[in-house]
Amino acid sequence: MKNESLNRYDRQSRFAPFGEEGQRRLAKGRVLVCGCGALGSVVAETLVRAGTGFVRIVDRDFLELNNLQRQVLYDEDDVTARLPKAIAAANRLGRINSEIEIEPVVADVTYRNIRSLAGDIDVIVDGTDNFAVRFLVNDFAVKHEKPWIYGGCIGAEGQSMSILPGETGCLACLMPEAPPPGTTPTCDTAGVLAPIVGVIASIEAAEALKILGGHREAVSRRLTIVDLWDNQTRHVDLSRLRENADCRVCQHREFEWLDGNRGDASAALCGRNAVQLSPSVDATVSLEDLATRLAGMGRIERNNFLLRFSVDNYVLTVFLDGRTIVGGTSDVATARSLHARYVGA
Repeated sequence: MKNESLNRYDRQSRFAPFGEEGQRRLAKGRVLVCGCGALGSVVAETLVRAGTGFVRIVDRDFLELNNLQRQVLYDEDDVTARLPKAIAAANRLGRINSEIEIEPVVADVTYRNIRSLAGDIDVIVDGTDNFAVRFLVNDFAVKHEKPWIYGGCIGAEGQSMSILPGETGCLACLMPEAPPPGTTPTCDTAGVLAPIVGVIASIEAAEALKILGGHREAVSRRLTIVDLWDNQTRHVDLSRLRENADCRVCQHREFEWLDGNRGDASAALCGRNAVQLSPSVDATVSLEDLATRLAGMGRIERNNFLLRFSVDNYVLTVFLDGRTIVGGTSDVATARSLHARYVGA
């Protein structure tokens, strides 16, 4: 790093346990922020401001007005422009720190693309809103020995856990199966207070800085749980989790999510009356051709990244990679029917 670059991060490198050497290592670090909504936007901004050399942001969604309550990278202009979150995030982050290489990817994280998204990455940070993606990331991380940091929030409570494959337990050690649908609160039912997002995302970012700065020994071996409403912080010791758990991933090397044997191509979106439908094979959609086919059937809005088609009480948002988010219903069957009718089977 040049001296002028080090001066930019002077307050950070003055922290003795991190130091200039940690800052130099960070400048060569490569991070995947998996999801750039509430948690991911705070994580991405913190890591970019800190001087992380390369930040890849992958997110499947576009911006809506209710995102602005807790997703700090975005503003009303981004909502009006109907920008995908990854694109809006990269635009903002590039203005914050022009020294950092930022790569936005508008996509859903699946077993088909996770290798290309995370294969050249040093650490993965969780900003997702569903356990299917988390279990997929966990499979990939353990198999390829990639550190990753789990985080989640609901209501006024959040939790975080750092996974160092081969050293600590993994998410499947702690939670062998994803919670069945309807058994846990969602942001639809319980809401989310913005301050808990900042707390958990900051913990995640701090853990990533430790790993990238060469201080794995400082990484937490505990599950951290914070409740801002009851003013409680709890820690669960996970230091013996890996040796005590008969884990299908760590011990038996079974990677069901990574192999594509688990998961679904459709999912109701947290906090939204909407369903995402994903193609079963890699695809590229011509938004121009689709707009021509839909002309006269409803209201059409289009930019370089997506097409929005409004008909009756539904809004279909089609992305370049073939995904469609059907707004106005949380029923997967209804969403598939609308998709088949207007976009195609």
